[in-house]
Parts: sequence; structure tokens; C-alpha cells
Amino acid sequence: MADSLTIRRPDDWHVHLRDGAMLEGVVEHTARQFGRAIVMPNLSPPVTTTAAAQAYRARIMAALPPGTAFEPLMTAYLTDHTDPADLVRGKAEGVLTAAKLYPANATTNSAHGVSDIARLDPVFAAMEEARLVLCIHGEVTDPEIDVFDREAVFIARHLERVVRSFPGLKIVLEHLTTGEGVAFVESAGSNVAATITPQHLHLNRNAMLVGGIRPHAYCLPVAKREKHRLALRKAATSGSPKFFLGTDSAPHAKHDKESSCGCAGIFNAPFALESYLQVFEDEGALDRFEGFASLHGPAFYGLPVNEGLVTLVPVDHVVPDTIDAAGTSVVPFHAGETLRWRLASG
Repeated sequence: MADSLTIRRPDDWHVHLRDGAMLEGVVEHTARQFGRAIVMPNLSPPVTTTAAAQAYRARIMAALPPGTAFEPLMTAYLTDHTDPADLVRGKAEGVLTAAKLYPANATTNSAHGVSDIARLDPVFAAMEEARLVLCIHGEVTDPEIDVFDREAVFIARHLERVVRSFPGLKIVLEHLTTGEGVAFVESAGSNVAATITPQHLHLNRNAMLVGGIRPHAYCLPVAKREKHRLALRKAATSGSPKFFLGTDSAPHAKHDKESSCGCAGIFNAPFALESYLQVFEDEGALDRFEGFASLHGPAFYGLPVNEGLVTLVPVDHVVPDTIDAAGTSVVPFHAGETLRWRLASG
């Protein structure tokens, strides 16, 4: 085992920071590890315009601990009525880094999402011209489609057409969960990439369902069969620039996760780097971790690599059962488990 690992400061290319008291309670965990983060816009109400994104960014900055060097990268939530000119203006003014496509009702606070993806073609054309990245929650929501098949069906039914129709549009298929998704990203052009979460590298669907319902292993898209987890681990640790870090950290109050209809989302921000690094160590790929965490994302988004460094050391530590988020108890990913690496500086 290495004595330590020092890499360029990473970025999180997919995170939910919430708003209000929850934002104040969780943002420090992301800012402690990452220089920048693509912030999801699925608030209630959602962040659908450049003006709303600018206001949300101000709230994030106000919630950061004094002296924190962290840059939130803002996204706009696409709807059936999105104004392409507003997105173009947001990109030109440096407010928007990406726009997010949620199929209606695909996940938390997505009721305002897109009902007919083909109707967004004028929006995609404007984004392609403006070089605004399209981030996609890639699942269909048809009730007759099995929840474990929804990513693969989305790719075949929608994503293949969008990629063919807009060859210059940069697309990130977020929180990849399937071998079919890995194969699609690998076979697509350089304008298509994907983020991979720590939970989908560690968990298969047994973790959620065997021995009782385990709500803190429930997220959307749900974890799939073991063969898909192994495909994701191979992709993440391959060194391919098409795959990079995106935690999809999504905090919910403990009592909301453990209710009769528990919320989807895993809060992995407090120990995200340690969780990822354990996978890379297991796969014999420590030398490829900096690419996945710190280099591939900026290259795809056309942004400079962070100047600072972070160091992780091989120290066993137990993840706490709960974390206080401004008065709300939240259960972190790996609660009660021992992780083998610890963030030492950064």
C-alpha cells in the first residue's frame, strides 16, 4: 500500500446541495474536497432560468464557511417551455455551465421535467451552437418499463437519436449504472462522456434488497445487477477520459429516508474521495485515480485543471452513523463501515 497519494484538487461533476438549512449543513463537505462542482437544479421550485441560477449561486456562496475556495458551476433545469435564448445568454454571461435534462418524474423534484424529449430539439440546437453542456438523467419513466431496465431503454429510445442529430453537442450521461451505458459511451464520439458515482461502484441491487429493505442504499437510478457494477468499476478505473467523477450526493433527512415511502438519494459527500479511492485500490489502479477525479472532467468541460493539491493517506477510520446537517440528522454513505483511506490535506 502507498504511504500517501497526492493529486490535483478534484471536482465533483454532479452534486445536489439542496437549499436553505440543508444547503448550509452539507455544502462544506463538498467544498472541503472539491475545487468546483456541477450543482443540480432540481430544487422546489426548480432552477429553470439564468436569473434563478444566479440567485441560487449567491445562496451557495453565502452558505460556505468563510475563506473557502470553492466554485459552484450552475445548471438550468430543462422543461417543456425552456427558452433557448435564455440558456445562450446564461452561457455567454458565465452563469451557466450546463443544462440538465430530467425526464418528467424520473427522480426527486423532477415533476417539472421534460415530457417529450423530441420537442426540445430547438433547445439542443441552441446549446450545441453555444457550447453549453447537456447533462442527462438517462431513464425513461413509462410505468410498464421495469425500473432496472430504464437506463438501457432511454439510451435506445432517446439518447442515440439526440447524439446523431446534434453531433457537436457535448453530452454527459450522469450517474451511469449499466453495462449497456458503458458500451454506449465508449462507442460514441468524443462529445459524449459519463459520470460514475461511488455508490454504483460499491453496491449492487442485493445491497438494497437482501436481508430487508435498506433505504440508505436506495437512489435513482437504482443499483443494478453485479455484472453492471463490475462494468462500471472497469470503466471508471480504465483511464478512459470519457469517465469521470460525479458523486450524485443527495442528502435527505434520516426520517425521510426511513419512512414508508423513503426518498431516493445517497449522501456520500463527507467521504466521497475515500470511497472512490478504495475502489481504485481494489482494482489495482491507484495510478489512474487522478485522471478520473481531477483531469478528465475539466478536459471535457473545457475548463482548466485546479491548481491546488489534495493528499489522502491509508488510515482506517469508521464512518459515523449520522451527520448533523444544520440540525437535521443525515445518514452518510458507508455509515458504520471502515474505510481504508482518509483525506489528510487540501
